[in-house]
Amino acid sequence: MSDAETLTCFHHKGRETGRCCTRCGRPACSDCLHQAAVGSQCFECVRAARPPTRERVRRWNATAGPLVTKVLLGINVAVYVLTAFVDVGGRGNELEFRLAVFAPAVADGEIYRVLTSGFLHFNLLHLGFNMALLYRLGESLEATLGRTRFVLLYFAALLTGSLGALVLSPNAATGGASGAVFGLMGAVAVGQHLRGTSVWEGGIGALIAINLVISFAVPGISIGGHLGGLAGGAVVGFVMLRPTSSPRANAEGIGAGVAVIVLAVLGCVLIASGTA
Repeated sequence: MSDAETLTCFHHKGRETGRCCTRCGRPACSDCLHQAAVGSQCFECVRAARPPTRERVRRWNATAGPLVTKVLLGINVAVYVLTAFVDVGGRGNELEFRLAVFAPAVADGEIYRVLTSGFLHFNLLHLGFNMALLYRLGESLEATLGRTRFVLLYFAALLTGSLGALVLSPNAATGGASGAVFGLMGAVAVGQHLRGTSVWEGGIGALIAINLVISFAVPGISIGGHLGGLAGGAVVGFVMLRPTSSPRANAEGIGAGVAVIVLAVLGCVLIASGTA
């Protein structure tokens, strides 16, 4: 028997092997070797060749696509399934009502409703229409703004949508991602206008116009929620998407998103308290 055949694995000391790591040259058994582009490498060399954790996260982040948009879609679908098909405690759609924005409940301290209402949908058509627009608009805006600013834009529009719903229909139980989606449409329209592109040529103008007509023509749709979301998204979008070379542009966009979110929540509380 030759020397190569009587070598023992560097990790499993009692295990004989006739193979070696092509990078460090140490003998290793088949359990410790991994196929490489050329030959096989031991697990320690594979681990040592991996980029730092921060670099791996950066690479994953760059290839993950519209992650926030997908997460928002998932939350909306999960809430719909929960409210539509799960009979919580034998009380049917009580959970659906408890998630909706409703001025008397907000005035009683259930402020969470101004947020949860943005993930509540009352039927499959309502959900499907909003999710189709969310994916179409979110994919583009998330790539342009980055995840942090996109999250702030989305929630600013969602909360100004809740504010609008409380202003125009305080005693109705309102829900839906429409306010947030209208906000995304408003941001896209403002962004295109700031860059000298006609909103009608790009199609976003017609999309907003059609949805506004539907909002006013079809009973049961929250006009306040749609207008509030559109206004909030347009305001935040103006700051985030304006052409500028300022090194503070990113911070200013984040600041605008945070400011609108805070003001919208405070406005919701004040309006709800005033109508109680």
